[in-house]
Amino acid sequence: MYKFKGKEYPCCASLTMGIIGGKWKTVILFHLIDRTLRYNELRKEMPTVTERTLSLQLKTLEEDGIIKRKVYTSKPPLKVEYSLTELGKTLIPTIKSIADWGVFVVEEKGGVLT
Repeated sequence: MYKFKGKEYPCCASLTMGIIGGKWKTVILFHLIDRTLRYNELRKEMPTVTERTLSLQLKTLEEDGIIKRKVYTSKPPLKVEYSLTELGKTLIPTIKSIADWGVFVVEEKGGVLT
């Protein structure tokens, strides 16, 4: 049994998927691999995600220590940026492998790129 942030997982793969699984978390992390993004920039990269879902997923990733949220309050308007933490950066090879596998499916197994 594995335990992380008060939750128990039956195996290490289950723990990983518990942290980055779901429809949007991996997509968020993919967009943060190379750069820091503001909320609206992330929203533009993911036009089909709802604002509520994006906000909740960002909050969960922040609570798990995968991304960091930096708020600039020195001058209006308020500016908030998201980036990977050091722990989040350790996921880059995993996220890239997931993305590469998606490209493989489209190119080799008859998927469709729209």
